[in-house]
Amino acid sequence: MDLDLLAVFLDIYRTGSLSAAAGLRGVSQPAISGQLARLEREVGAPLFVRTHRGATPTERADDLARRAGPHLDALRRSLATGEPAPEPLGTIRIGGPAEGMTARILPALTPLIENGLRVRASFGLAADLLAALARGELDLVVSAIRPTARGLLATPLIDEEFVLLGPPSLARTVDPAALAADPPRALAHLPLVAYAEDLPIIRRYWRSEFGRRPPNEVVLTAPDLRAVLAAVVAGAGVSVLPRFLAEAALSAGSVLELHRPEVEPLNTIFLAVAAGRRHDPTIAAVHGRLLDRARQWGSL
Repeated sequence: MDLDLLAVFLDIYRTGSLSAAAGLRGVSQPAISGQLARLEREVGAPLFVRTHRGATPTERADDLARRAGPHLDALRRSLATGEPAPEPLGTIRIGGPAEGMTARILPALTPLIENGLRVRASFGLAADLLAALARGELDLVVSAIRPTARGLLATPLIDEEFVLLGPPSLARTVDPAALAADPPRALAHLPLVAYAEDLPIIRRYWRSEFGRRPPNEVVLTAPDLRAVLAAVVAGAGVSVLPRFLAEAALSAGSVLELHRPEVEPLNTIFLAVAAGRRHDPTIAAVHGRLLDRARQWGSL
Protein backbone atom coordinates (compact mmCIF):
# COMPACT_ATOMS: atom_id res chain seq x y z
CA MET A 1 0.00 0.00 0.00
CA ASP A 2 1.26 3.46 -0.97
CA LEU A 3 2.34 5.27 2.21
CA ASP A 4 1.31 8.58 0.67
CA LEU A 5 -2.25 7.29 0.39
CA LEU A 6 -2.17 6.41 4.08
CA ALA A 7 -0.88 9.88 4.91
CA VAL A 8 -3.74 11.43 2.92
CA PHE A 9 -6.20 9.15 4.68
CA LEU A 10 -4.92 10.19 8.12
CA ASP A 11 -5.16 13.86 7.21
CA ILE A 12 -8.81 13.39 6.22
CA TYR A 13 -9.51 11.27 9.27
CA ARG A 14 -8.00 13.76 11.70
CA THR A 15 -9.40 16.93 10.14
CA GLY A 16 -12.79 15.44 9.27
CA SER A 17 -12.80 17.12 5.87
CA LEU A 18 -11.42 16.48 2.38
CA SER A 19 -11.00 20.21 1.80
CA ALA A 20 -9.10 20.65 5.08
CA ALA A 21 -6.84 17.74 4.17
CA ALA A 22 -6.24 19.31 0.76
CA GLY A 23 -5.24 22.55 2.47
CA LEU A 24 -2.77 20.72 4.70
CA ARG A 25 -1.15 19.01 1.75
CA GLY A 26 -1.26 21.99 -0.61
CA VAL A 27 -3.23 20.22 -3.35
CA SER A 28 -6.72 20.51 -4.76
CA GLN A 29 -9.72 18.78 -3.26
CA PRO A 30 -10.30 16.70 -6.44
CA ALA A 31 -6.75 15.38 -6.06
CA ILE A 32 -7.48 14.35 -2.48
CA SER A 33 -10.74 12.72 -3.58
CA GLY A 34 -8.85 10.75 -6.24
CA GLN A 35 -6.25 9.52 -3.75
CA LEU A 36 -8.94 8.52 -1.30
CA ALA A 37 -10.77 6.60 -4.02
CA ARG A 38 -7.56 4.70 -4.84
CA LEU A 39 -7.09 3.77 -1.17
CA GLU A 40 -10.70 2.64 -0.84
CA ARG A 41 -10.23 0.36 -3.85
CA GLU A 42 -7.12 -1.15 -2.24
CA VAL A 43 -8.90 -1.57 1.10
CA GLY A 44 -12.02 -2.91 -0.56
CA ALA A 45 -14.41 -0.86 1.54
CA PRO A 46 -15.59 2.74 1.86
CA LEU A 47 -13.68 4.72 4.51
CA PHE A 48 -15.82 7.84 4.81
CA VAL A 49 -19.42 8.88 4.41
CA ARG A 50 -19.63 12.33 2.80
CA THR A 51 -22.10 14.69 4.45
CA HIS A 52 -22.67 18.44 4.45
CA ARG A 53 -20.61 18.51 7.68
CA GLY A 54 -17.58 16.83 6.16
CA ALA A 55 -16.31 13.25 6.01
CA THR A 56 -17.59 10.86 8.68
CA PRO A 57 -15.30 7.84 9.14
CA THR A 58 -16.67 4.33 8.85
CA GLU A 59 -15.76 1.50 11.23
CA ARG A 60 -13.18 0.36 8.69
CA ALA A 61 -11.62 3.83 8.78
CA ASP A 62 -11.51 3.78 12.58
CA ASP A 63 -9.72 0.44 12.47
CA LEU A 64 -7.24 1.58 9.82
CA ALA A 65 -6.43 4.79 11.69
CA ARG A 66 -5.89 2.86 14.92
CA ARG A 67 -3.56 0.37 13.25
CA ALA A 68 -1.65 2.61 10.85
CA GLY A 69 -1.61 5.98 12.60
CA PRO A 70 1.03 5.31 15.29
CA HIS A 71 3.38 3.66 12.78
CA LEU A 72 3.13 6.49 10.28
CA ASP A 73 3.55 9.12 13.00
CA ALA A 74 6.69 7.35 14.27
CA LEU A 75 8.07 7.24 10.73
CA ARG A 76 7.44 10.96 10.29
CA ARG A 77 9.22 11.75 13.56
CA SER A 78 12.12 9.58 12.49
CA LEU A 79 12.43 11.39 9.17
CA ALA A 80 12.19 14.78 10.88
CA THR A 81 14.82 14.05 13.53
CA GLY A 82 17.05 11.64 11.67
CA GLU A 83 16.77 9.18 14.54
CA PRO A 84 15.52 5.60 14.13
CA ALA A 85 11.81 5.19 14.72
CA PRO A 86 11.15 3.43 18.03
CA GLU A 87 9.32 0.13 17.97
CA PRO A 88 5.55 0.67 18.26
CA LEU A 89 4.24 -0.39 21.66
CA GLY A 90 1.34 -2.61 22.61
CA THR A 91 -1.29 -2.37 25.34
CA ILE A 92 -0.45 -1.94 29.03
CA ARG A 93 -2.89 -2.90 31.79
CA ILE A 94 -1.83 -0.70 34.69
CA GLY A 95 -3.38 -0.34 38.13
CA GLY A 96 -2.91 2.10 40.98
CA PRO A 97 -4.60 4.55 43.37
CA ALA A 98 -7.05 6.79 41.55
CA GLU A 99 -5.59 10.02 42.90
CA GLY A 100 -1.94 9.46 42.00
CA MET A 101 -2.82 7.81 38.69
CA THR A 102 -4.95 10.80 37.74
CA ALA A 103 -2.49 13.47 38.85
CA ARG A 104 0.83 11.99 37.77
CA ILE A 105 1.00 8.48 36.35
CA LEU A 106 -1.39 8.54 33.38
CA PRO A 107 -0.36 12.01 32.09
CA ALA A 108 3.28 10.86 32.18
CA LEU A 109 2.52 8.17 29.60
CA THR A 110 1.43 10.60 26.86
CA PRO A 111 4.70 10.40 24.84
CA LEU A 112 4.41 6.62 24.78
CA ILE A 113 0.78 6.84 23.70
CA GLU A 114 1.94 8.94 20.77
CA ASN A 115 4.20 6.01 19.85
CA GLY A 116 1.32 3.53 19.82
CA LEU A 117 0.99 2.60 23.49
CA ARG A 118 -2.56 1.78 24.52
CA VAL A 119 -3.40 2.10 28.20
CA ARG A 120 -6.07 0.26 30.16
CA ALA A 121 -6.08 1.71 33.68
CA SER A 122 -7.62 0.23 36.82
CA PHE A 123 -8.05 2.02 40.14
CA GLY A 124 -8.28 0.37 43.54
CA LEU A 125 -6.57 -0.64 46.76
CA ALA A 126 -2.98 -1.84 46.56
CA ALA A 127 -3.70 -5.33 47.93
CA ASP A 128 -6.45 -5.95 45.39
CA LEU A 129 -4.36 -4.67 42.48
CA LEU A 130 -1.32 -6.72 43.50
CA ALA A 131 -3.51 -9.81 43.65
CA ALA A 132 -4.72 -9.06 40.12
CA LEU A 133 -1.10 -8.64 39.02
CA ALA A 134 -0.21 -12.04 40.49
CA ARG A 135 -3.15 -13.59 38.60
CA GLY A 136 -1.93 -12.09 35.33
CA GLU A 137 -4.87 -9.69 35.03
CA LEU A 138 -2.62 -6.60 35.18
CA ASP A 139 0.82 -5.91 33.72
CA LEU A 140 2.06 -3.20 36.09
CA VAL A 141 0.87 -1.86 39.45
CA VAL A 142 1.67 1.40 41.21
CA SER A 143 1.50 0.29 44.83
CA ALA A 144 1.68 2.02 48.20
CA ILE A 145 2.80 -1.29 49.75
CA ARG A 146 5.71 -3.52 48.80
CA PRO A 147 4.42 -6.77 47.26
CA THR A 148 5.26 -9.94 49.16
CA ALA A 149 3.81 -12.56 46.81
CA ARG A 150 6.29 -14.83 45.06
CA GLY A 151 6.95 -13.93 41.46
CA LEU A 152 6.39 -10.18 41.87
CA LEU A 153 9.21 -7.66 41.64
CA ALA A 154 9.04 -4.18 43.20
CA THR A 155 11.05 -1.09 42.26
CA PRO A 156 10.83 2.06 44.45
CA LEU A 157 9.26 4.81 42.37
CA ILE A 158 8.83 7.84 44.60
CA ASP A 159 8.22 8.89 48.21
CA GLU A 160 4.76 10.12 49.11
CA GLU A 161 4.72 12.92 51.72
CA PHE A 162 1.76 13.30 54.09
CA VAL A 163 0.35 16.38 55.86
CA LEU A 164 -2.20 16.76 58.65
CA LEU A 165 -4.58 19.50 57.59
CA GLY A 166 -7.95 21.03 58.34
CA PRO A 167 -10.14 23.99 57.45
CA PRO A 168 -9.32 27.36 59.05
CA SER A 169 -12.45 27.20 61.23
CA LEU A 170 -11.22 24.05 62.95
CA ALA A 171 -7.56 25.05 62.94
CA ARG A 172 -8.45 28.05 65.10
CA THR A 173 -9.77 25.73 67.82
CA VAL A 174 -6.32 24.17 68.39
CA ASP A 175 -4.37 25.75 71.26
CA PRO A 176 -0.75 26.33 70.06
CA ALA A 177 0.72 25.85 73.53
CA ALA A 178 -1.19 22.62 74.08
CA LEU A 179 -0.20 21.44 70.60
CA ALA A 180 3.48 21.95 71.39
CA ALA A 181 3.19 20.19 74.76
CA ASP A 182 0.89 17.26 73.92
CA PRO A 183 -0.22 17.09 70.25
CA PRO A 184 -2.61 14.10 70.56
CA ARG A 185 -4.51 15.74 73.41
CA ALA A 186 -4.59 19.12 71.64
CA LEU A 187 -5.98 17.52 68.47
CA ALA A 188 -8.33 15.00 70.10
CA HIS A 189 -11.47 17.15 69.76
CA LEU A 190 -11.17 17.43 65.97
CA PRO A 191 -13.50 15.24 63.86
CA LEU A 192 -11.79 13.04 61.28
CA VAL A 193 -12.52 12.60 57.58
CA ALA A 194 -10.98 9.33 56.47
CA TYR A 195 -10.33 7.18 53.42
CA ALA A 196 -11.65 4.03 55.15
CA GLU A 197 -13.01 2.90 58.51
CA ASP A 198 -9.66 1.49 59.64
CA LEU A 199 -8.00 4.89 59.03
CA PRO A 200 -5.03 3.54 57.04
CA ILE A 201 -3.37 6.90 56.36
CA ILE A 202 -4.42 8.76 59.51
CA ARG A 203 -3.48 5.86 61.79
CA ARG A 204 -0.02 5.62 60.22
CA TYR A 205 0.54 9.37 60.76
CA TRP A 206 -0.59 9.27 64.41
CA ARG A 207 1.59 6.27 65.18
CA SER A 208 4.70 7.65 63.49
CA GLU A 209 4.34 11.14 64.99
CA PHE A 210 2.59 10.58 68.32
CA GLY A 211 3.17 6.89 69.07
CA ARG A 212 -0.52 6.02 69.44
CA ARG A 213 -3.81 5.59 67.58
CA PRO A 214 -6.01 8.67 67.08
CA PRO A 215 -8.84 8.88 69.65
CA ASN A 216 -10.82 11.28 67.46
CA GLU A 217 -14.34 10.61 66.21
CA VAL A 218 -14.62 9.68 62.52
CA VAL A 219 -17.47 11.68 60.99
CA LEU A 220 -17.03 10.82 57.30
CA THR A 221 -15.34 8.13 55.23
CA ALA A 222 -14.93 8.18 51.45
CA PRO A 223 -12.79 5.80 49.35
CA ASP A 224 -11.30 8.60 47.27
CA LEU A 225 -8.77 11.06 48.66
CA ARG A 226 -10.11 13.82 46.41
CA ALA A 227 -13.49 13.44 48.13
CA VAL A 228 -11.74 13.49 51.51
CA LEU A 229 -10.03 16.77 50.58
CA ALA A 230 -13.31 18.28 49.38
CA ALA A 231 -14.99 17.39 52.70
CA VAL A 232 -12.11 18.92 54.67
CA VAL A 233 -12.25 22.12 52.61
CA ALA A 234 -16.01 22.27 53.26
CA GLY A 235 -15.34 22.11 57.02
CA ALA A 236 -16.47 18.56 57.83
CA GLY A 237 -13.27 17.67 59.69
CA VAL A 238 -9.54 17.18 59.45
CA SER A 239 -7.50 14.52 57.70
CA VAL A 240 -4.05 13.35 56.59
CA LEU A 241 -3.46 13.59 52.84
CA PRO A 242 -0.58 13.39 50.37
CA ARG A 243 0.99 16.80 49.94
CA PHE A 244 0.73 16.69 46.13
CA LEU A 245 -3.05 16.39 46.43
CA ALA A 246 -3.45 19.12 49.06
CA GLU A 247 -0.87 21.60 47.70
CA ALA A 248 -3.33 23.77 45.77
CA ALA A 249 -5.75 23.99 48.71
CA LEU A 250 -2.89 24.80 51.08
CA SER A 251 -1.63 27.55 48.76
CA ALA A 252 -5.13 29.01 48.49
CA GLY A 253 -5.65 28.97 52.26
CA SER A 254 -8.66 26.68 51.98
CA VAL A 255 -6.93 24.33 54.42
CA LEU A 256 -4.13 24.80 56.92
CA GLU A 257 -1.39 22.46 58.08
CA LEU A 258 -2.22 21.60 61.70
CA HIS A 259 1.02 19.96 62.73
CA ARG A 260 4.57 20.35 61.42
CA PRO A 261 6.74 17.33 62.22
CA GLU A 262 10.49 17.68 62.34
CA VAL A 263 10.76 15.01 59.62
CA GLU A 264 7.93 14.77 57.11
CA PRO A 265 6.18 11.36 57.18
CA LEU A 266 6.91 9.52 53.95
CA ASN A 267 5.57 6.39 52.32
CA THR A 268 7.39 4.76 49.41
CA ILE A 269 5.42 4.06 46.25
CA PHE A 270 6.53 1.01 44.26
CA LEU A 271 6.26 -0.17 40.68
CA ALA A 272 5.34 -3.86 40.78
CA VAL A 273 5.63 -6.27 37.86
CA ALA A 274 5.55 -10.03 37.40
CA ALA A 275 9.14 -11.32 37.33
CA GLY A 276 8.57 -13.33 34.18
CA ARG A 277 7.35 -10.31 32.23
CA ARG A 278 9.72 -7.55 33.30
CA HIS A 279 11.53 -7.65 29.92
CA ASP A 280 8.36 -7.38 27.84
CA PRO A 281 9.03 -4.35 25.56
CA THR A 282 5.79 -2.55 26.40
CA ILE A 283 6.06 -3.13 30.15
CA ALA A 284 9.74 -2.17 30.14
CA ALA A 285 9.00 1.05 28.22
CA VAL A 286 6.27 2.12 30.65
CA HIS A 287 8.38 1.10 33.66
CA GLY A 288 11.34 3.14 32.41
CA ARG A 289 9.23 6.16 31.52
CA LEU A 290 7.69 6.33 34.99
CA LEU A 291 11.06 6.01 36.71
CA ASP A 292 12.43 8.84 34.54
CA ARG A 293 9.48 11.11 35.33
CA ALA A 294 9.62 10.31 39.05
CA ARG A 295 13.13 11.79 39.21
CA GLN A 296 11.64 15.11 38.14
CA TRP A 297 8.64 14.94 40.49
CA GLY A 298 10.81 14.90 43.61
CA SER A 299 8.03 13.54 45.85
CA LEU A 300 4.30 13.08 45.67
